[in-house]
Amino acid sequence: MPVPLSTTITAFLNYLKFEKRYSQHTSTSYQNDLEQFQAYLFTQYEIENIEEINSLMVRGWLVELMDDKLSPTSIHRKLSALRSYFKFQLKKGVLQKIPLDNIQAPKKSKRLPSFVKESDLNINEIESSNKLSWDRLNTTLIIELLYVTGMRLSELVNLKNSQIDFHKCQVKIVGKGNKERIIPIPPTLLKEIKQYQSAKQLEFEDTSECLLVTTSGKKLYTKYVYRQVKSYLGNISTLDKKSPHVLRHSFATHLLNHGAELNAVKELLGHSSLASTQIYTHNTIEKIKNVYQKAHPKA
Repeated sequence: MPVPLSTTITAFLNYLKFEKRYSQHTSTSYQNDLEQFQAYLFTQYEIENIEEINSLMVRGWLVELMDDKLSPTSIHRKLSALRSYFKFQLKKGVLQKIPLDNIQAPKKSKRLPSFVKESDLNINEIESSNKLSWDRLNTTLIIELLYVTGMRLSELVNLKNSQIDFHKCQVKIVGKGNKERIIPIPPTLLKEIKQYQSAKQLEFEDTSECLLVTTSGKKLYTKYVYRQVKSYLGNISTLDKKSPHVLRHSFATHLLNHGAELNAVKELLGHSSLASTQIYTHNTIEKIKNVYQKAHPKA
């Protein structure tokens, strides 16, 4: 009996949400990719059932994406979503074979992570870059938390007061797949968090359990964080990319530059694979080259 694509996509998305416990952002990305693939199949082949899909159709979709000038990184992500979806259907017995024979995504160019120089990261400069006092408080703590802990944007937005342990000087971060990790926090940042919490209680009658809130006392949202970070990085750096992830890159790069072990940085970042962390070693190699050029008599 034919199985509609829409039914299998819904089942897969429910699996990601309720069993894998993926974040809303990740689940939405999977949904968008799969629905785009579904629309392509119907438009090009009038296919509505999963068992009719073959590898030629998948290859045709990838070619269309490349013709649309989609980046290799984005195509890799879409193919990864498709592979996970097909593996789930195979596991459930909906498919007998995954239709991805000899499918290869275009090669991705290796791009080093952008990071801010240590000498440029002066949080005090925030004072002159914002007019509203509550915006200034938010910007200060947002930049501090992203850089000092290396947490992701989604982890910051969902950070709760209860995750801060003032006694042990640490924060419990809930990452991808609800995986938890512990990050130490210096006393200076803990003091700023306490001051922020006190100001929040005085400013707003009904505050949420989330640590960071907007100027109206509501839960923080991603665009607000992007705006604050972009404004700050624009004042201190000439980097083309000015996103919260740049501060996470800076966190990892600076740790390695100061001799931190790669495995330790992997745990702090919440990476599941060491390969994800190794991209930061390229930046440290550049620093070693500079040291060699300056210090060796024959350089």
